[in-house]
Amino acid sequence: MQPMRILIADDHADAREGIRTIIEGDPFFEVVGEARNGLEAIDMTVAEMPDLILMDINMKEMDGLEATKIIKERFPYIKIVMVTVSDDITNLFEAIKRGAQGYLLKNINPSSWHSYLRAVALDEVPMSRELAMRFLREFVDHEKAPQSTPLTPRETEILTWVSKGAQNRDIASHLNISEHTVKNHLKNILQKLHLENRVQLARYAYERGLGMDH
Repeated sequence: MQPMRILIADDHADAREGIRTIIEGDPFFEVVGEARNGLEAIDMTVAEMPDLILMDINMKEMDGLEATKIIKERFPYIKIVMVTVSDDITNLFEAIKRGAQGYLLKNINPSSWHSYLRAVALDEVPMSRELAMRFLREFVDHEKAPQSTPLTPRETEILTWVSKGAQNRDIASHLNISEHTVKNHLKNILQKLHLENRVQLARYAYERGLGMDH
């Protein structure tokens, strides 16, 4: 497998160096460039066509949120993970709305970066139930009535587990099916609902009252 090509966008040189050091500690990843602000991130995305961008939120010239929006509009298949020193739900919520696949805190263990980014690369981003609920409360009105769904009963069942923060292997175990089958179901669900990632799937489920404790 070819290394996952990563672009780092951060306005602090020491932060970029630290991130590069972490990334280069795993041969699964390859750093192809460093940008100092959102504008440079856009230009380097066009030039390098990375698989994934590690995007700082607060940068001069153009911040990471605006850069994420522009890049995702032009290159929807490029994955973006926000890198931040704070888990401020407002910024994270805004980043997801603009197309980001997830976030990393700068102060967590480097090994956690590797496992998380591998999960992003494989389209299986783990999310704790607590964080999922915090996102979902920002996304929707609690009083919104459940709506109809185009999904099959099995797909609805899998979606319900996604809304609880379950990963693919957990869903496979609960439903007594293979992890490969779960992944195929998720691809079909995303296509049917015209959604991009697990966060958006969880939002969809919450809007329809699936898998949530009342």
